[in-house]
Amino acid sequence: MTTQQLPDPRLAANHLLDSLAPDDAAVLAPHLRQVALSRGQTLFMPGDDVRETYFPCRTTVLSLLVMLRDGSEVEAATIGREGALGGLVSTGHTPAFGHATAQTPGSALVASVDGIEEAKRRSPRVADLFARWADVMIAQLMQSIACNALHDVEQRCCRWLLSTHDRAGTDLIRMTQESLAQMLGVQRTTVTTVARQLQDDGLIEYRRGRIQVLDRDGLRLRSCECYEVVEDHFQHLLPNVPLPRTSDLSGRVARDDRPPPATLGAT
Repeated sequence: MTTQQLPDPRLAANHLLDSLAPDDAAVLAPHLRQVALSRGQTLFMPGDDVRETYFPCRTTVLSLLVMLRDGSEVEAATIGREGALGGLVSTGHTPAFGHATAQTPGSALVASVDGIEEAKRRSPRVADLFARWADVMIAQLMQSIACNALHDVEQRCCRWLLSTHDRAGTDLIRMTQESLAQMLGVQRTTVTTVARQLQDDGLIEYRRGRIQVLDRDGLRLRSCECYEVVEDHFQHLLPNVPLPRTSDLSGRVARDDRPPPATLGAT
């Protein structure tokens, strides 16, 4: 992990930080540093004392996963440039319950939990912003519980694709079937069947470790209600923080530049 000092959080492509007024941003700025995260990098594990808060920038996407004793995991929350992960509301000893990892590589801003607490003491608006984001995170976790219990795998897969597509900054999502199965908490063969059907229907194109979103509106129609419910709650609590959209970043992958499709089962 490489670091460098960043003098102003408003320079970062993180919507949560960018929503702060200049005076409030100045309170937080001294505690921030920029880091480069690699794909699959672990930020903390269950039981770890969380000492840092991560603010993903641009196309960086973080995942919070629930880990069971047999080592299996299922994703509980997806966090991109609209938010943050780790230690925003707790003080003192803050043991992690989940496994936090970088789903896609890129940059992030990092502040120590102590620095976050100091900024919250100095600025009630910073404290309020982070409390509202924590509420959004709890809502996403609660909705994930309902989604995993009540909705079928195809609906959940479409929801995951939409959420990740929002944050990826491109129509191309780099993800193996094994990783996607882990995120959804299902067998890889189940993901193969679902992905093949979505591909046959022209919604996605799946290649070796890559998912190309072809028809976003079609994915929304096939997704469950959970995607829009979480979005609506976000917009209600954080009206000044724009939700991430693929269209708000440049760098889409041109269809003519894509490699030929591989067999659906390949990773």
